[in-house]
Amino acid sequence: MARVALGISYDGRPWQGWQTQPSRQTVQDTLEQAIAAFLTVPVHTICAGRTDTGVHALGQVVHLDTLIERSEESWVRGVNAYLPDTVCVQWAKVVDENFHARFSATSRAYTYVILNTRVRQPLWAGRAGWVFQPLNALAMHEAAQKLIGEHDFSSFRSSQCQAKSPVRTMTEITMTQQDQLIFISLRANAFLHHMVRNIVGALVQIGQGREMLGYLDYLLDVRDRTQGAPTFAPDGLYLTDVTYPGVDLPKVVTSGFGFNFPAI
Repeated sequence: MARVALGISYDGRPWQGWQTQPSRQTVQDTLEQAIAAFLTVPVHTICAGRTDTGVHALGQVVHLDTLIERSEESWVRGVNAYLPDTVCVQWAKVVDENFHARFSATSRAYTYVILNTRVRQPLWAGRAGWVFQPLNALAMHEAAQKLIGEHDFSSFRSSQCQAKSPVRTMTEITMTQQDQLIFISLRANAFLHHMVRNIVGALVQIGQGREMLGYLDYLLDVRDRTQGAPTFAPDGLYLTDVTYPGVDLPKVVTSGFGFNFPAI
């Protein structure tokens, strides 16, 4: 029995999130159908992070177990032959049997892309969150640093979140502006359900001048989701990287999309 890790990228717009659903209109269902067609046997995949409806991925990682031997290049070319244009295997690697796509990961990184223009841009629909009011990216960056470290993120978790603990460790948050695009990049040991989108919603309130710089301090202290900002749209959210210490996995190039995702 061999364990194989795959790097997956996908456009989240047509899909009802990652996790399998009765509708079968999910990335996991589509990927597993493609792998089953490639191997001619059913498979089950485990991912590094379950993304919601409409959320994209550049660096999703999954693993699966199989008795069938294929070269790493064959995995990439073979599975992609059965996938739609919106989902693609970027790389494949045979890993140790103790590797686990979810539990072996020590950090995950997401980037949220905001299109800050007076008028909406149809070419960015579903690919970036749109804010028509001018945003103060410097104020957003300064406020975001309050989230660095280990905190109770109850004010930023969905009411449907199934995590046993709301405590997470945020190691880095950066704000980068490229013309009319603002990139909010976050890295943490793990994220709660809707955590990034709720953080972005709060930062947008600060960027618009609706809330003061101390707003995030207040939300961390109050630990009450009802006091937070509205959950921001999934459109601009990308899973960009998953870290596995001691495991040499390929990295997906995140430039060349008309902009460069900031490294984090």
